[in-house]
Amino acid sequence: MKSPVLSFSTLAVMSALFVLPGHACASETLHELAQDIKAGKTTASQIYDLYDARINIYNPGIQAVTTRNPNARQDAKTADQQKAPHGSLAGLPLLLKDNIAVQGMVTTAGSVALADNWAAQDAPLVARLRAAGAIIMGKANLSEWANLRSSQSSSGWSSAGGQTRNPYAPERSPCGSSSGSGAAVAARLIPAAIGTETDGSIVCPASVNGLVGLKPTLGLVSRTGIVPLSHSQDTAGPMTLNVRDAAMLLNAMAGSDPQDAATRQADQRRSKDYTAGLQATALQGKRLGIVRKMVDGYDVDTKALFDKSLAILIAQGATVVDQIDLPYLEELDKDELTVLLYEFKADLDAYLAKTPATVKTRSMADVIAYNQQHADTVMPYFAQELMEQAQAKGKLSDAAYRQASARVKLRAGKQGIDAVLKKYKLDALIAPTTGTAWLIDYKAGDIVEGSSSSPAAIAGYPHLTVPMGQVRGLPVGLSLFAGAWSEAKLLNMGYAFEQARPALPAPSLTTTATAAAK
Repeated sequence: MKSPVLSFSTLAVMSALFVLPGHACASETLHELAQDIKAGKTTASQIYDLYDARINIYNPGIQAVTTRNPNARQDAKTADQQKAPHGSLAGLPLLLKDNIAVQGMVTTAGSVALADNWAAQDAPLVARLRAAGAIIMGKANLSEWANLRSSQSSSGWSSAGGQTRNPYAPERSPCGSSSGSGAAVAARLIPAAIGTETDGSIVCPASVNGLVGLKPTLGLVSRTGIVPLSHSQDTAGPMTLNVRDAAMLLNAMAGSDPQDAATRQADQRRSKDYTAGLQATALQGKRLGIVRKMVDGYDVDTKALFDKSLAILIAQGATVVDQIDLPYLEELDKDELTVLLYEFKADLDAYLAKTPATVKTRSMADVIAYNQQHADTVMPYFAQELMEQAQAKGKLSDAAYRQASARVKLRAGKQGIDAVLKKYKLDALIAPTTGTAWLIDYKAGDIVEGSSSSPAAIAGYPHLTVPMGQVRGLPVGLSLFAGAWSEAKLLNMGYAFEQARPALPAPSLTTTATAAAK
């Protein structure tokens, strides 16, 4: 499928679109925009118009935004009519991954099978963001069914949204499954977005798109109203241009939800303010462990960038402990896949059974049949063997599921991350998040050079990625992960690293647009 092409003759005037009224240059981050609104330098409506224009011009070449919220402009006007900014995110625009319910909008999970899945109400996560004053601009593309349809899938492609492209190099992958969220923020089509992760789906697209991405502790953020993949690993999280913005979003997102039993401790465990500890000195006295097996497989340039990042961490007062052996890394994959397949079937069946009557696919079996009947549209590049394997699984009471679930959680958590942190008295574990973005290739699928996402994802622990620089012009992230409920500590350390690290260039959208249009 070829991306639609827009005439980019208007690119010459784009410099004006970077400038908000009264500004010599544009503010881009949530924090900066919030300050500008409070100071009266700009309004929610003016910010809306800025990003609306950028989406109109650049999105056809990137295909990150799939659906626009028809109420967003009025929401911005309403925010402007308030006597004083209401909420920490007052007037600030966001995009949501298109597996999150927004009232009056369709939730597709990237599949045309859910083209009529209209949401009657906001997911609790969305309600929290709105309560903080956020303007929901629309939905972002994702890898179809959160990348668990086929082992040969191409990240960022969906039958509902087409192929999202990496703004730094449009012939390369944006990673997934939160591909549209990552690409949209990187391209400055939006100042921040919300993604979801089961294993790598926030931190990988954040890394290859040069962003900060936070996968929170399982149960810190509600999953109600989100199309599920795995109740033991799914969580939503922020994808932003810097650490402070991620902390701002987490302040609004975190909290208990009576409809999601996993969040019962969230109100007690959450920080009162995740921005409170963001200081340039936060790395002083911290002990960080390098998981060497997560470093050795990268190319020489990525390793060199990682070594430079280690020097920055040390210069900021951290002690780095090398050659940390995180046990069971090789054993985790098989049990994780078993758990994911069982839970995908059970959780998706439960979700689909409660969708509106307009949705005709009421179970995973129905989705598989739909895909077969519409193969030309739904499966032009890769099949659905993982969905078929999931459908063949039994109930969650099966011994095979219960044993794999217990074993993999123990090995990733108590016997894995927890044990290593305790043994070496570490504050966090570190490694490159993943390699550089790979070429989009529908025959070969995703060719990923390394990943550090699985241990924290399986254990249900937080994982933060912060850009550490570029390799051959392509972004690469630094991962920090630790035990449950350690988001504040990770954000503080990530912020200190970010402040000491050299500034990173944004993608050249003129180059991106021109290349994507060829």
